[in-house]
Amino acid sequence: MAELLKDHTTLRLGGPAREWVRATSEAELVEALSTVQGPILVLGGGSNLVVADAGFDGTVVEVATRGVRADVEGDDPTCGGAVVTVAAGESWDELVAQAVERGWLGVEALAGIPGLVGATPIQNVGAYGQEVAQTIARVRVWDRVLKGVRTFANADCGFGYRTSRFKADPERHVVLDVAFQLRQGNLGAPVQYAELARVLGVELGQRAPLTQVRAAVLDLRRSKGMVLDADDHDTWSAGSFFTNPVVAEAEVPAGAPTWPQPDGRVKVPAAWLIEQSGFHKGFGAGAVGLSTKHTLAITNRGGATTEELLALARQLRDAGEAAHGIRLVNEPVLVGCSL
Repeated sequence: MAELLKDHTTLRLGGPAREWVRATSEAELVEALSTVQGPILVLGGGSNLVVADAGFDGTVVEVATRGVRADVEGDDPTCGGAVVTVAAGESWDELVAQAVERGWLGVEALAGIPGLVGATPIQNVGAYGQEVAQTIARVRVWDRVLKGVRTFANADCGFGYRTSRFKADPERHVVLDVAFQLRQGNLGAPVQYAELARVLGVELGQRAPLTQVRAAVLDLRRSKGMVLDADDHDTWSAGSFFTNPVVAEAEVPAGAPTWPQPDGRVKVPAAWLIEQSGFHKGFGAGAVGLSTKHTLAITNRGGATTEELLALARQLRDAGEAAHGIRLVNEPVLVGCSL
């Protein structure tokens, strides 16, 4: 019986794969990538995938590699830092929990994000004022064109807002492991997100204990349905379905909140654009709808199809463009389907 993608994605959507390979070691992963003929879908935690109802007519290579190695610098644990090299198949949230426990700072605001470590540099995962580009030292990949292992330093990864060189060329690079340069201490990095600062009771730019930052982020994410819970259909999503648009000042709709960007443009909240286009939390009828906690999450209420979810996504995108002149772009990767 064919393996169904819906059993491996947080949306619980997606049809069967023609073939399935589970790689539990780097050697198995490289062998699969080197020998499998035809289309390949590299699968991590399935938290950023929208897979067609027809499934995938090729081989799914499931990344299930494990391993966390820390090279601590200096004799004083409160000084210096640690280079933490992590296999692509490790759970991201478990890594954050371990970092906080061991006093490695720089990823504490990224707690509760589903998926595996190998996916984080591809999307340049970020939340609450942090993104992995701030702590990644290097990314080691299998290059499917050159058929060999390559290592990219941070400066060579092409990191941008929710993007990287790996996302820009998705058929070429498969992440094997990621090395993070993390400072050591009891206080987290300076808080850069207003909502998080308010919950922590600190000013922007001030610091708070690592454990408190992680706990506050988890509470905030739960309040928005962004922490996976099998019993809560509000979490049956791919997280934020649309990225926050980055536009010129002149393109900002009247009244929209903005965040300045290094290139002189500003970021506009996609959730604000959706809400100002007439959609609200819980919008939708039937098997798909917006989360009752957050308008950026499109959820599977149970028994949904991928096509039903995409129809709602198109409705949101088209209404937003008509109302504000800004076209929303999907954040999840679409497999065998399109908007």
